[in-house]
Amino acid sequence: MPNGFWLGPLFVHFYGILIVLGALLGAWVAAREAQRRGHDPAIMWDLLAWLMVGGMLGARVWHILTPMPGSIAHGLTTGYYLTHPLEAIAAWKGGLGIPGGVIGGLLALYLFTRRRKLRFGEWADICAPGLALGQAIGRWGNFFNQELYGPPTTLPWGIFIAPRNRLPAYANFAYYHPLFLYESLWNLANMALLLWLARRFHNVLRAGDVFLAYLVIYPVGRFLLEFIRLGGSRVAGVNVNQLFMAAIAVSASIALLWRHRGGSPARPS
Repeated sequence: MPNGFWLGPLFVHFYGILIVLGALLGAWVAAREAQRRGHDPAIMWDLLAWLMVGGMLGARVWHILTPMPGSIAHGLTTGYYLTHPLEAIAAWKGGLGIPGGVIGGLLALYLFTRRRKLRFGEWADICAPGLALGQAIGRWGNFFNQELYGPPTTLPWGIFIAPRNRLPAYANFAYYHPLFLYESLWNLANMALLLWLARRFHNVLRAGDVFLAYLVIYPVGRFLLEFIRLGGSRVAGVNVNQLFMAAIAVSASIALLWRHRGGSPARPS
């Protein structure tokens, strides 16, 4: 299966197209949400460039610090990247980590809201549903790259993985669980739920609550999917992504409960 096409001397990756498409459609959803809350939707399009830069940098750093076994097998370890800085910045060659992308984007959002004198918590809420949509679309890049799959399966929706993209222990199996699809569907459900929460409970939610809900819903799904993911990132034998997701989900849940302890009134959002 081709993972891109040539445009003159430039090779265009489908993965990159889907990331950009996801960012644009996610920004459109966020702009609509900003308008619903009484803000100028043009602010979201100004913010998008900040989020893209911050998200890409964070995603690349996360990949460098937590390389997958497949990358390590090809010598692409953290030590290799640290001693080959040009390779470290070559994100177009593959290797992005969503947890780092969210962290980088969140830092960019903080800097943008400080610069524009906007409320950070409210704009995090505005961006959250669009972020979930962007993830849902971007995950289809894994389909073209033939990565992010689960154990072998005979189910009718199993995907064929070419021999060169199989892990050595599974070289004799052809069809696998499409984890990218499962996560994409989870993210779509996350987006719908966040939009519903923002409307249904607008009178009790505090600024930042919708984003905290995102930090519960997405990590729970990712935590569960990591149990059947082949080739997950490990540091000292520990699935670092799964551990991180569990910590984020628990922390965000505690934060939500603490903010609404005793039925305390909501602050304007």
